[in-house]
Amino acid sequence: MPEERFDIYDESMNHLGTAARSEAHKHGYWHRTFHCWLLRHEDDRLLVRFQRRQLTKDTNPGCYDTTAAGHLAAGETMRDAARELEEELGVKVRFEELIPLMQVREDVSGIADGELFIDREVSDVFGLVSNLPLSEFKLQREEVYGIYETELADMLALFRGELEYVEADGAELSETGDGLTPCVRKVLAKEFVTRDNSYYIDAMLGLRDMQNRVEK
Repeated sequence: MPEERFDIYDESMNHLGTAARSEAHKHGYWHRTFHCWLLRHEDDRLLVRFQRRQLTKDTNPGCYDTTAAGHLAAGETMRDAARELEEELGVKVRFEELIPLMQVREDVSGIADGELFIDREVSDVFGLVSNLPLSEFKLQREEVYGIYETELADMLALFRGELEYVEADGAELSETGDGLTPCVRKVLAKEFVTRDNSYYIDAMLGLRDMQNRVEK
């Protein structure tokens, strides 16, 4: 299977051409990604949903992360990238249903498969209200280990350092591959993909504001 290619940019987001994923990460080219957080509204409760990355991922294996996310392939627009929701979670929505929350720039480095990688991303972050039961998500086995939800207010407190952990209801891929197994997990902030805590705080605040706009 050919390696996916990204549109690559300089620091000012001038388009430089395209590069294979490995080359983009080897040389630290800027590229674009799509993030989407799912929110569930139940009575007066706001529950934010997040995923756990598959244990075999080359970067951040087994870490908790945005509900769905992915890179834009060469030639794709952000509208095209919304396919990640269906691919990773089985959630099919129109792009117009997504609500823009923010755009962030991330510049991180680390080791993947024994090689140094430099990951420079400009990410458009969206929110989506979805009341689909956890048991009905269709997780992409190669990418996603499980999906979870917890109180938005608790997630905000977690990343502000006010809580040691949150308790999250979850649904994880069964070992036999024939569905999802319910669970409850204690989740720590350090178990999420390493980012500046401001990313998670701003995302939670954006989701809260999004729900307020929806209610009006």
